[in-house]
Amino acid sequence: MSGKRKYPDEKEWVKREREKVIAYLSSQRCEHGGVGEWPAFHIDPYLALWASQSRKVPGRIGWWPISGDLPTDYMSSDSGNHPREALRHFSAEWRSVAKSMKRGREHPRTKIGTPELWPTMAPLLERRAQLLKDYADDDSLWEE
Repeated sequence: MSGKRKYPDEKEWVKREREKVIAYLSSQRCEHGGVGEWPAFHIDPYLALWASQSRKVPGRIGWWPISGDLPTDYMSSDSGNHPREALRHFSAEWRSVAKSMKRGREHPRTKIGTPELWPTMAPLLERRAQLLKDYADDDSLWEE
């Protein structure tokens, strides 16, 4: 992950990441009831995990989008109701995707990059997956 800042402060970075997530969800045709104004969890300027409201059950988190210096992605809250669980889910999923990339096979659920890029992307994705797991496992980052 690069530590170089594109934006002068945390608020500006959060604003840009939120805009990126909203555009991404739209491009994926993910129907949601809105994205939180502030991330549910973030490490500025590397990662932002967002709570996105369910359209079916207003007031409930329906999706966990993620953005930053990693692939922009999202998952259903059915795979985890807490930000820590969401980070662990992304970590496991991205590890699985990286394994598929190394074998030269398309992953059955998650599409990231093109086959030509997989040899370069697989180790990067593995590192991002490990960082997400490390963040999820670090009790000092979580207030219960």
